[in-house]
Amino acid sequence: MKFFENKFTYDYSFPAVSLAYFLRYPNPYSRHVLTTDVIDRYVDPTTQRLHTTRLHLKKSKVPSGILKLLPKGMGGSDSSGQSYILETTIVDPKEGWMETESRNMEWTGILSVVEKQRYQRIHLDDEVRALDGLSMEHKEKTTVRTTVTFKSRLGQGKLLGWKKADHDGDEDAPKKGFFSSLSTAGIQRTIELIGVSRTRDAVLKSKDGMNVVLERLRSGGIVGVLEGMRRDREALGLDLHLKRM
Repeated sequence: MKFFENKFTYDYSFPAVSLAYFLRYPNPYSRHVLTTDVIDRYVDPTTQRLHTTRLHLKKSKVPSGILKLLPKGMGGSDSSGQSYILETTIVDPKEGWMETESRNMEWTGILSVVEKQRYQRIHLDDEVRALDGLSMEHKEKTTVRTTVTFKSRLGQGKLLGWKKADHDGDEDAPKKGFFSSLSTAGIQRTIELIGVSRTRDAVLKSKDGMNVVLERLRSGGIVGVLEGMRRDREALGLDLHLKRM
């Protein structure tokens, strides 16, 4: 099992950041997100916390580095390229925090990825605002702590058995010997490390996407965000059309 952790501070209030989170798809940095659907949403009558469950459909393929470790066909066809992500969130607007959890629903036997985030309001006093050169309207910032857990459950017997069958009759003896020498733990660690590497880039893009939505919200309000989403959907549709040509 591998872990990835990142901390970041947005120069925006918690209401703005939490709203931007729910409006972040699509944006110029998330054109791999095809659709987003709310499948459950309610306010807990006791805690007054907002609970939401959403399903995201994304363009996604098993990374080529992982495919090299799998039997033929196990990672899906090259044209399949879509996967669902299940996301749950809890927002406490009074205390000023939001917790999120996202997990993949495909290829979980190859690599299970669970991302958790904790958004927290930070109040700024007059002295801190003066040191940062912030105006009176900037009374708070919002921190986010992201933790991603990677776990591969590939079993040695099945995987190495498939690999042996795939390479029986091949003349490439060194390649066959390489796969035969891999241990279950070694294969799992390799797959998990590939996931960690890809996540670093994904987290950076996620921050950039959130900042785009926050700037749209600051300059144009909800109308500005919706207009930006419309343009991004059009760009996504054009991109998909060009790829089919």
